[in-house]
Amino acid sequence: MLILLDRDGVLNRDYPDDYVKSPAELIMLPGVGAAVAKLNARGWPVALCTNQACVGKGIIDTAMLARIHDDMRERLLREGGGKIDAIFFAPDPPWAQTDRRKPGPGMLREAMAQFRKTPAETVFIGDSVTDLQAATAAGCRRILVRSGKGAATQAKGLPAEILPVTVTEHLPDAVDRLIAEISQSANPSTDQPPEA
Repeated sequence: MLILLDRDGVLNRDYPDDYVKSPAELIMLPGVGAAVAKLNARGWPVALCTNQACVGKGIIDTAMLARIHDDMRERLLREGGGKIDAIFFAPDPPWAQTDRRKPGPGMLREAMAQFRKTPAETVFIGDSVTDLQAATAAGCRRILVRSGKGAATQAKGLPAEILPVTVTEHLPDAVDRLIAEISQSANPSTDQPPEA
């Protein structure tokens, strides 16, 4: 399996009308380091696919974004033992969007190519409709977390074309449910009644 994560609202606090512009503004969400560590323990690569229009808008440069991501990686490791294997980011501003900026599937396809995984072997976890649209376009399974923009995204109603979508409370919940489901499918119980 390949696990792809959105960043803001999934791993760290989302600022609805602003951006994370420095490591000091990066506020990690509870339990995310341990959740990523559980994925690492399964041997599943974990990659970030994040829109960062703040770069394209000139609010921060790529050097600052790299500092933010270095700090994020250190904190995931320190606060739970989690390791991010790769980071893909789209710096495009909305008015100059390429296929890499979600809802485009470009970053997701790059990640699948790098880790040699098919869409059927890939899960995307995000908090916005654009995350789910990108995953749909890439052919990946979709999980919506209610952290960040997720609760508002769910409340607005999910478009039919991106269904099915699994909805969970936050990243730790999503990871636990995903691991339990895959473990069950790999080791089906003999106690289950036969399907009709």
